Amino acid sequence: MAQRSSQSGPAGGTPLAGRAPSPAARGVHRVVLVVDENSNPFEMSCAIEVFGLRRPELGRELYDFGLCAAGERTRMRDGFFTLTGVDGLEAADEADTLIVPNRPDTGTPRSPEVLDAVRRAHERGARLIGFCSGAFTLAEAGLLDGRRAACHWMWADAFRARFPRVRLEPDVLFVDDGDILTASGSASALDLGLHVVRRDHGAEIANAVSRRLVFAAHRDGGQRQFVERPLPEVPDESLAPLLAWAQERLGEPLTVADLAARAAVSPATLHRRFRAQLGTTPLAWLTGERVALACRLIERGEERLDVVADRSGLGSAANLRARLRRATGLSPSAYRRRFGPPAGEAVMA
Repeated sequence: MAQRSSQSGPAGGTPLAGRAPSPAARGVHRVVLVVDENSNPFEMSCAIEVFGLRRPELGRELYDFGLCAAGERTRMRDGFFTLTGVDGLEAADEADTLIVPNRPDTGTPRSPEVLDAVRRAHERGARLIGFCSGAFTLAEAGLLDGRRAACHWMWADAFRARFPRVRLEPDVLFVDDGDILTASGSASALDLGLHVVRRDHGAEIANAVSRRLVFAAHRDGGQRQFVERPLPEVPDESLAPLLAWAQERLGEPLTVADLAARAAVSPATLHRRFRAQLGTTPLAWLTGERVALACRLIERGEERLDVVADRSGLGSAANLRARLRRATGLSPSAYRRRFGPPAGEAVMA
């Protein structure tokens, strides 16, 4: 199985003659996924899809990605297949971001070698990510005491019983606690992965990656894990047409009442449909879309905060500052320095 998204040189770090330096040698962020006995293939595939694939249409490489395991042969969940041909755990010591293993048998302790590798990564300042039951790995390593975390709702009670010092947040998609991030379930691994891409490279790049995935560009971590999907009573209850209509009019003074009128339902009915289909409220969705648009405008080079606020529907520069800081932890100027175009580049339409 191919283990990297890039070609590396021979041992010792010198690139092979005629080859470009590897992404790691050029300073590209290194992401390593640890695979353990009985790991879930789905979350492994999510990590490969988000962090491991080349994306030439973006004009740059986002990450250098690799897999590693404690042994030469790793039996995946339920014996579906056996993984071979990946690096040993020493590769974890080179990771800027380490994705820890997860598996369905949460009561079985992780191997000491794996836990030691996770602890070493944390001690040297690597970012740690746990998908689904990966929170158990991080907690076993002793790294979540006193910290916020998410895990699958099915294991929430068992997790609390084993790790009472961890601040488990129930019924959320994922938790970003700075240098340790955890996703609640299998599909939310993609939500967290795109959140990390957005954090590292900005909203525009994250949107491009989500389009390749044909996946929602942004679902906030605070949305509910369990989204009700009852059989519709009528065939036109999907929110997709309404969402597309609203996304084209974010700069207009849209309100929840306007959305309800467009959908020809009461605000209370619209609220129930948003909760059932998206796991959030109409107002929270609308605000999130406006913040995402503001981020894209800043990334494209718009420096006038009043223009960004107006075109995104956030109204004022003060509201833009507050919303952007709440969503990204950055002021507009800091966001521009991190994700905006080089100084002097023309503003894109």
